[in-house]
Amino acid sequence: MDSEKKTDGVTERTGLVDSSGLPIGAVAGLAALATSGFVRAQENPNKVDDLNVAMVGFGAQGQVLFESCVNKVEYVTPGGMKRVRPSIMGLRFKALCDIWSEKQKLGKGRMKVAGYKDVNVYEDYREMLAKETDLDAVIVATPDWMHAEHANAFMEAGKHVYCEKEMSNSLEKAKTMVLTARKTGKLLQIGHQRRSNPRYIHAVKNLMLGERLLGRVMNSYGQWNRAVMQDIDMDFPEDKRVTAERLKAFGYENWRQFRNWRWYKKYGGGPIVDLGSHQIDIFSWVYRTNPKSVTAAGGIDYYQDHEWYDNVMAMYEYENDEGTARAFYQTLTTTSHGQFTENFRGEDGAIEISEVPPNGNTAVREAHAPVAKWSELGRRGWLKTTARTISRTVTKNTQLDVNMTVEGDKWPLPIELNLPAHTPHLQNFFDAIRLGKKLNCPAEVGYETAVAVLKVNEAVAAGRTLHFAKEEFEV
Repeated sequence: MDSEKKTDGVTERTGLVDSSGLPIGAVAGLAALATSGFVRAQENPNKVDDLNVAMVGFGAQGQVLFESCVNKVEYVTPGGMKRVRPSIMGLRFKALCDIWSEKQKLGKGRMKVAGYKDVNVYEDYREMLAKETDLDAVIVATPDWMHAEHANAFMEAGKHVYCEKEMSNSLEKAKTMVLTARKTGKLLQIGHQRRSNPRYIHAVKNLMLGERLLGRVMNSYGQWNRAVMQDIDMDFPEDKRVTAERLKAFGYENWRQFRNWRWYKKYGGGPIVDLGSHQIDIFSWVYRTNPKSVTAAGGIDYYQDHEWYDNVMAMYEYENDEGTARAFYQTLTTTSHGQFTENFRGEDGAIEISEVPPNGNTAVREAHAPVAKWSELGRRGWLKTTARTISRTVTKNTQLDVNMTVEGDKWPLPIELNLPAHTPHLQNFFDAIRLGKKLNCPAEVGYETAVAVLKVNEAVAAGRTLHFAKEEFEV
């Protein structure tokens, strides 16, 4: 009988070996891919603050990234004293920069709770850069239009940079980030965190590309749907806002655009860029190539005072060594139905996956696909062996179409990430600094995704299919 164990936030099946005789966890490398730094910190709890880190931007995404970096964990010192380890990654947060005083206070408070009591706070990143001379790395979580300016400045000053996606809302700016990383030799990780998620690594590298479980994958589908939302912070007290004078000094027209920047062309790329880039990035990973064309439709259907399209549907075409493949993607902001998920469909089956497992965590076998292969992967622990037959309930008043094909059975994926979704990607970044590990989403990969994603808005505006030249993805 096999069993399950939880290792540093990753649940994996144990007690089985694959054909090489190695434990399943060792073969897949699943726990190690996401958690090597956690094990190291636990082995040496007295040395956890070995990288000096700063954050630029402490809005919603900055808060997510910070919480993904830290975790209050109780441990016992060699002398028997109980201590709370503030960081599971071995970090010392030294400074925080945000142009809004409310976020400065929030960030400093959160960092204090996490164990960082001497954090310096700044309004202007240039002052922080001048005074914080011992920084090793900077996490950039500012609006897209400022990513290049911030990332380039820190790399030029000798700091490694973790930069949220989208790399930039301008390809010219994104290109400068690639060039600066090359010139300075500093690491630049772009925040497409699925690239480091052990569930995605297993599904893409092991099942789809390695074992070719689905056969030829010809079609993919992704979506991210959100319910109607009003602009945020429009009722925020005037005396606690950034003043109009300071907003203009930092390039913002007014309070509405500052707090809802994703909807405006100067600052962001709209929902297709903000949401879609995570998932469109995975299409190229699975197909092992960049798209050759994109067709898209969308519009300002609901939020008439915004500049970017609120609903967008796009279709990409890819050409790889197996022939033509397609991917359909939609992002809707007028319904939350379906939430967010990605689905990869091959001749022998499909894999539906999502960053939130209840939205997608299953491989589905086509009825004609040999069950022996799937059973073998189940025996090896690469699929859960609790396959479920898909039931079709037919009433006396329902008649199935004679052309309908019946699916086979469902096999849940065996890996659970019991950590914040961004944690493995941040860990990969910090391990690259410490240990020379390869980044999972370096500047070049982030740039290729930016090219693919930003073209969608162009295709909507053009009202026709747009083609990519190979050179567009190169820097």
